Amino acid sequence: MSDQKAVIVTGAGGNLGRAVVRELAASGMKLVGINRSSRGLEALAGDLPASAEFLPIAGTDLTDYGSCTAAVAEAVARFGGVGALVNTVGGFQMGPVGPDAPAQWRMMMTANADSALTISAAVLPIMKAAGYGRIVHIAAAPGLKAGANQAAYAASKAAVIRLTEAIAAECRDDRITANCILPGTIDTPENRAAMPNAKTDGWVSPQSIARLIAFLISPAAAVVTGAAIPATGRE
Repeated sequence: MSDQKAVIVTGAGGNLGRAVVRELAASGMKLVGINRSSRGLEALAGDLPASAEFLPIAGTDLTDYGSCTAAVAEAVARFGGVGALVNTVGGFQMGPVGPDAPAQWRMMMTANADSALTISAAVLPIMKAAGYGRIVHIAAAPGLKAGANQAAYAASKAAVIRLTEAIAAECRDDRITANCILPGTIDTPENRAAMPNAKTDGWVSPQSIARLIAFLISPAAAVVTGAAIPATGRE
């Protein structure tokens, strides 16, 4: 990464966030883990190599611009800059277009679209000043085509895809790339508990998505920007 600036990982205490931090720590990257609660960050820090440079930041509200800019400023103060943002935060709910749909719509837009927009807006000035940056968001296939009971979720993930495309177009001359990943079902304990009868052999491991993210934030991926990349293959 250019000048080895820090990588911010949001949702660092979650299944995917932890996998991303571990993958990048193994490569010696400087890492900032943002998470709503401190418990997950403490456990994660204990799993990292002793040599890992890791700054945990708990309590950030990713839908509040001031909260996000404060976290970014803390990262810059510690590491001198931010070279990449990996945003793994999001929510999932399903339901028909009915009486409960407006509330669900607001909830999904807040969890998925608002958080992606706000943390991106907070980190972009730092990247533009440096003339380098990588942004990766997590979207979903329903963001391309919704199914039944997916209106709110699909619309929020469609917003993430469109946001990613806009950032890529706006920041191309600043050497900032923006891409999003559309994972298949991620193999997590929560998903296994929620779908006990599902066939899991085609599910995608958090580690495999983390490896894809590691490539997308690397200098080698400079020509990839504005993409919505399916991550549904078999390992």
